[in-house]
Amino acid sequence: MKNPVRVLFVNSEVFPYLPESTLSQLGRFLPQGIQESGKEIRSFMPRYGVINERRNQLHEVIRLSGMNIVISDIDRPLVIKVASISSARMQVYFIDNEDYFHRKFIYEDADGKFFEDNDERAIFFARGVLETVKKLRWKPDIIHCQGWISHILPLLLKELYQDDPIFTDSKVVLSLYNEHLDASFNADFKTKLINEDIKSENINILDEANGINLAKLAIRYSDGIICGEEELNPTLLDYGKELNLPTLPFVKFDTSDNNYVQEYNAFYDKILGKDEDNQ
Repeated sequence: MKNPVRVLFVNSEVFPYLPESTLSQLGRFLPQGIQESGKEIRSFMPRYGVINERRNQLHEVIRLSGMNIVISDIDRPLVIKVASISSARMQVYFIDNEDYFHRKFIYEDADGKFFEDNDERAIFFARGVLETVKKLRWKPDIIHCQGWISHILPLLLKELYQDDPIFTDSKVVLSLYNEHLDASFNADFKTKLINEDIKSENINILDEANGINLAKLAIRYSDGIICGEEELNPTLLDYGKELNLPTLPFVKFDTSDNNYVQEYNAFYDKILGKDEDNQ
């Protein structure tokens, strides 16, 4: 008997931990639908400060916590928490760090200004997910990234973790949205990513560190893209076409109709080459 396909969801938002939105609803119901279709899933999101731990029954997973992630020569502890959505028979893992995530707001301060360290928060989140999956010894076939804060993960996977046996066969699917495309990041975002595996010339697009260039960087390191919005920014769509990436057009999300789950499921299989196996 073949092992089931494993899908890792890297979400920026999941309902009910954050208010209802397209992203949080997909983060909540898509993994459940994919699991019910016969695939194995794991689901991650940041542990933002607005999440009520007591009400949502988050608790720390001691065996997964305890490591440090270094960004700009500063060690920051990675804390992993988990909560269950019992009606869906699934768990959500939370990437936590007091300095990066314990705030009253998610991405912007009280004046609507993008947090100065949002670049580091995105790096920490992506590294935290990949390191935790390694500790779980759970080998994903598909890694589905949703939301801008996941956009560093495709780069890290393909340049930093490409030789790790947990990730050697993993394919990245990227859902694209119009969120924060006009955001400006810290000018030294690129510098914080450069190391012996990630060369400066591979991330020149971040010389101008903004939301649209970060999305384009994520597209470049993905194996397939999904239009998360009906009227997606054409620059992103054109870039995907330029790279000849498989693309799933916008599929309306509707919890009363499972069509979106079937479409996403078929797209995962296409990326894995399984649709050809079945012909």
